[in-house]
Amino acid sequence: MRREIRLQGLGGQGIITAGHLIGEAVSLHDRKEAVMTEDYSPYITGGWSRADIVISDEKIDYPLVSRPDILVAMSQDGFDDNWEATAPDSTVIVEAGLVNTNAVKDRKIFAVPALSIAEELGKKVVANIVVLGFLTATSRVASREAMEAAIVTRYPKAAELNRQAFDRGYALSPKEAP
Repeated sequence: MRREIRLQGLGGQGIITAGHLIGEAVSLHDRKEAVMTEDYSPYITGGWSRADIVISDEKIDYPLVSRPDILVAMSQDGFDDNWEATAPDSTVIVEAGLVNTNAVKDRKIFAVPALSIAEELGKKVVANIVVLGFLTATSRVASREAMEAAIVTRYPKAAELNRQAFDRGYALSPKEAP
């Protein structure tokens, strides 16, 4: 089964890192096919960044995201620029403190307070890990074990903080994995 994921936000929010972690979890630990493309705005600071990930049980013949099954928007522009590309049954995850989705009525939207949780944990930089926890529990794009392994492998010195951030996001999901 092919799944298309788009993550978009502002530079410095860990969007590209989150994309890499999804790809590593899926390909190295869950043994599926994954490909990621990344894009940035031309601005040095304050610009957007985007990570697109395609996951499949089979070889991937087309590596680009055309209609995301999952959209993660960590900024208002990230949401505004991409929500219409999603199908009505897509999963849309937004940063609760930064994204207003009131005008959209025909999508399943989850507002996750990732930045607030990251601030509670003492490091705003783990907001992306909070989102990955929620994404993992809600969508099952990767197994929990695979995502945790990818995070710990990439950040062994910050393993405990990242584990807390991941667990907090995972616990927010209305449908945790069994």
